[in-house]
Amino acid sequence: MTAENVTAAAAHTALLYRGAVEYLGAVLPFVRDGVAVGDAVTVAAPAANLAMLREECAAEGFADRVRWLDMAEVGGNPGRIVPAVLHPVLDRPARVVTEVVWPKRPSTQYQSCVRHEALANRLLDGRTLRLLCPYDAAALGDSVLADALITHPGVLDRGGYRVSTEYAPEAALLGGDQAPTAPTKARNLLVGVGELGAARALVSTEARAHGLSEQRVGDVALVITELVTNSIEHGGGQATLSVWVVDGELVCQVRDGGRLADPLAGLRPAPVDQAHGRGLLLVHTLADLVTIHAAGDGTVVRAHFTRQPGA
Repeated sequence: MTAENVTAAAAHTALLYRGAVEYLGAVLPFVRDGVAVGDAVTVAAPAANLAMLREECAAEGFADRVRWLDMAEVGGNPGRIVPAVLHPVLDRPARVVTEVVWPKRPSTQYQSCVRHEALANRLLDGRTLRLLCPYDAAALGDSVLADALITHPGVLDRGGYRVSTEYAPEAALLGGDQAPTAPTKARNLLVGVGELGAARALVSTEARAHGLSEQRVGDVALVITELVTNSIEHGGGQATLSVWVVDGELVCQVRDGGRLADPLAGLRPAPVDQAHGRGLLLVHTLADLVTIHAAGDGTVVRAHFTRQPGA
């Protein structure tokens, strides 16, 4: 075990816990020690675990020195976790608990969770930020726990702390990259230069028909504007737009011939002096779920919208 491996493992650790006692036994010292040394400490977890941990921290008198976030709200779209949870403390000594996957999280969000966990390793390289990611080993399936070992260089469980021998984050990114196809019921439109208005009109019509508020209709149109514009500029000059409704959600898919050069694009706020580079961040902010897939020689991006108010 090299020093480099140990450092990477400490920076991003999967906690495989079983029950409240094991959860508190690992997470509480991580938070307590971070507060004690003056780190910026954040806990982003589903409501039940968030409340349980906050109560323990309050009993010890340091809850007010921790930033508390409900992961179901701030990270319902996993693409928001980096800009909303990690970016504010990225360049300072910090400890962050991010419970990204939990038993009742909708399955449609899972691959985006795996993508987040895999990409977090690139984000942490060379930084003093430490991430602890709890996984309920008693309730989550074997495949989920296997993904946790692949995306985290460090593992903490009943057997103690260890470096993950299964760690292979790039393989995790490729493993979830089976490009989806639009269903036969979808409305499709080939969009090229000068045809952005037609794309906006299509998604606006479908969004209203689905019962979205006018604010959400505007959100949908803005997201599609960003995605289609990016496809025209960087994806071969045109894109195929598909729109449909499934399980109560409006889904807008944009397929083009480009490849995403930077997998972290859209996850980090652009510097204030940079003129461009905010389109995908806006997409993640407004959509309720964003999935990105390699598609042979191109890319497929899907944006999901519920009837609830946007972020």
